[in-house]
Amino acid sequence: MSLTPGVLVVLGILVATGTLFVTRWIPVEVTALSVPVALAVLEPWTGVSPREAVSGFSSPATLTVLAMFVLTEGLRRTGVLRRMARRLATLSRGSRTRQLGIVLGLGGPPAGLVNNTPLVGALLPMVVELARRNRTSPSRLLIPLSFVAILGGTVTLLGTSTNLLAADLSRRFLDHTIGLFEITPLGVLILLVGSVYLMTVGWRLVPERVPADADLIGKFGLGDFLHRLRVEPGSPLVGRTLVEGQRGEAWDLDILQIRRGRTIYAAFRSDQSVEAGDVLRVRADRETAEAFARDKKLTPLRQARFTDATLVEADHTIVEVTVVPESGLVGETLVSSGFRNRYDGTVLGVGRGDRLIRGRIEELELRAGDALLVLLPYHKRDVLEEAHDLVVSRVTPMEDLLRPAPEEEEEDRARERTPTAVGILGAVVVVAGLGLVPIHIAALGGIVLMVVTGCVTTEAAYRAVGWDVVVMLAGLIPLGIAMDRTGAGALLADLALAGSRDLPPVLALGLFYLLT
Repeated sequence: MSLTPGVLVVLGILVATGTLFVTRWIPVEVTALSVPVALAVLEPWTGVSPREAVSGFSSPATLTVLAMFVLTEGLRRTGVLRRMARRLATLSRGSRTRQLGIVLGLGGPPAGLVNNTPLVGALLPMVVELARRNRTSPSRLLIPLSFVAILGGTVTLLGTSTNLLAADLSRRFLDHTIGLFEITPLGVLILLVGSVYLMTVGWRLVPERVPADADLIGKFGLGDFLHRLRVEPGSPLVGRTLVEGQRGEAWDLDILQIRRGRTIYAAFRSDQSVEAGDVLRVRADRETAEAFARDKKLTPLRQARFTDATLVEADHTIVEVTVVPESGLVGETLVSSGFRNRYDGTVLGVGRGDRLIRGRIEELELRAGDALLVLLPYHKRDVLEEAHDLVVSRVTPMEDLLRPAPEEEEEDRARERTPTAVGILGAVVVVAGLGLVPIHIAALGGIVLMVVTGCVTTEAAYRAVGWDVVVMLAGLIPLGIAMDRTGAGALLADLALAGSRDLPPVLALGLFYLLT
C-alpha cells in the first residue's frame, strides 16, 4: 500500500487527534468535534462527504451508549444497587477473601449490562464502608472494583462503548452483525480469569494508600487547621450574624459551627446572632486564626484534637467527593461555580494527587480527580450523590450509609419502582438478544419507558449522559470511514502484520492488545 496524499492527510488527522487527546490543549469534546469538520473540509483527500462526516451522531453505537447512560441512571435511582450491596456486605465479616469476592461479584457481572462508570460510582461508598467495618485499607478493595468492572464490560455488547463501536464497524465494513451475547463465552472467561488473578495475586500488589482506621479529618491533615474561638463580651461580633460581622472583609477562614452550651448551629446561612460565650469552630491556618481572634476580640481555646465525630453534630456530616472528568466544576473555583450555595456545604480541604491543599481553597481552580472534603447538612448528602459532577467516595459517620435517607417517602417511592426499572432493563436485553429489534432501538425504547414510568425524570436523564463520551464517539466514527476509503487502515494493518508474521499466535495477539 503506497503513501498517497489521502493516506498522508488521514494519518495526519489521526496523529493530531491523538496528540490533542493526550495533551488536552483543548477540551476532548472540542477535539472530537474538529475531526468531522476536518474530514469534510478535506473531502478531496479524505473521501468523506459532509453527510458522512456527521454520520457518527446517528450511529447505532453512539445512540446505544447514550441510552445505556440513562438506563443505568434509572436503575441507580431506585436504590437497587445500594440495597444489594448492603445485604451482601453483612456476609463478608472477618474474611478478606470474602470481602474481595463480594466486591468482584458486585462490580463484575452487572457491568456487562449497565454502564460501568455510574455502576462503580454507586458501589463506591458501599465498598469503602465494607473496608472500614473489616479494618481493611479502602484501596485494597477500590482498585479491584475498578478493574473487575472493566472486565465485566466484556461479557456483552452493552458492557462498554468500545464493544458497541466494534459491533457497529463490523456491521458497516464486514456486513456482519455481532449479536448481543455473541462475545459472552469469551467475556465470561476473561472475567473469571481476571477475578481469580485479582483474588490470588492482584490484591497483594495493591498498596495500602489509606490506613484502615484513618478518619477523614486525619486523612486530609486538618488537625492544625481547625480551631475553637470563644466570643468575649466586648467582641464586635456580639449581636450580629456572622455574615454581618465579616461583611467587607476577606479572611482566608471559614466559620463552620457556633456552639452555645449544648446546642450547635451551622454557621453557613445561620440567622443566629452571635452571643458572648459562644464558641466558634473555624477552619484556617494557625496564624490566620490568631489574627482573626485578635481583630474580633475572641479567645483561642486549648487546641483539642479534632476528629470526624467533633464536627458531625447539628445534623451535619462530612463527605469526601471526587470531581469527575466530565464535571462542570473542572476549571471553575468554588466561588465561580456557586458550590456553597448549591450544596450548603463548606469545603474543608482538597486532595490533589499527593498534595493536600487547605489554604486559599475558595480561589483554587478545580481539576478532574480532585478530592474534596465537604462539611454539609445531612439532608444535603443526597444532593451530592445525585450530582453528576461529583462521586461520593466516603461519608462520616459511616453508619449513615446503613440508615435510610431523611426523605423516607421519596426513598419508598423509589423502592416501589425497582421492579419496573429492573423489568425495563431486562426487556431491553431480551428484545435485543433475540434480535427482534436492533440494540439501539431497544435501548432508546427503554429510555422512553424509564421516563414514562417515572423511574427517571427528563432532567435527570440529560444529566446522566456522559456527553464527552457520546461526542467523542460521534466525532471519531467518521475517521474510520476515512481510513477505509483512503487505505490508511489497510496500510496500518499491513505494518502490524509485517511485524508479527513470524510470531506465535499468542504473542501476535499480545502485540495487538498492546497496539489497541
